[in-house]
Amino acid sequence: MLKQIPAVYGKRMKILIAGIPQNTQNYERPLACFPVSFYTGLAPSDPSDYDKLILPGGGDIHPSRFGQSNQGSRDVDPALDNAQFSLLDHFVRTGKPVLGICRGIQIINVYFGGDIIQNLSTCLLHQYNGKDQTHPAHTAPGSLLYKLYGSACRVNSAHHQGCGRIGNGLTVTQKAPDGVIEALEHTAKPILGVQWHPERMGPAFHQTDTADGRKLIRHFLMQM
Repeated sequence: MLKQIPAVYGKRMKILIAGIPQNTQNYERPLACFPVSFYTGLAPSDPSDYDKLILPGGGDIHPSRFGQSNQGSRDVDPALDNAQFSLLDHFVRTGKPVLGICRGIQIINVYFGGDIIQNLSTCLLHQYNGKDQTHPAHTAPGSLLYKLYGSACRVNSAHHQGCGRIGNGLTVTQKAPDGVIEALEHTAKPILGVQWHPERMGPAFHQTDTADGRKLIRHFLMQM
């Protein structure tokens, strides 16, 4: 499996995790299992040095980013928003693959003109309660996630917000039974966002009641 991860121009692939280093060990751990290099931070010396971008989970986006007042957003950090939106813009403009996880899917949606439901009506079914919650997710036929996981799979959940109005060029490819959006794929660009945490899903990450998140991580690393 490891031998199939492609090199880029003969060099080891470089992944940028756009997060705060002390908060991103969960994202670094699975990448360390593959023959890639990665850097965690918000101010790389040259983003062009990196082949792919991961937008990790974290606190909520400042509501002013999507034209709303605060209606339940928590742990907002405008400096973090600025850095992540700037890095996403670079990767979108250069056409390189992006994977958004939890907060990351919401960053992607807002970047493309969508907005956020600041406190889900069913947030008690989704928010972290000392451990990840789990629930089924139903996947659209023909989507990337359908190819990886089929029509339905079980995912984890640790969020109280969700994507509302969908941004330009994005399509909903997975939902929870209560209608909460679990995945967005861009129709023309190599951009995928999931509301769940693949880096914590599956036996390798000690969560045996969900699908295997390594499938998604491996696909992202294979993507050119």
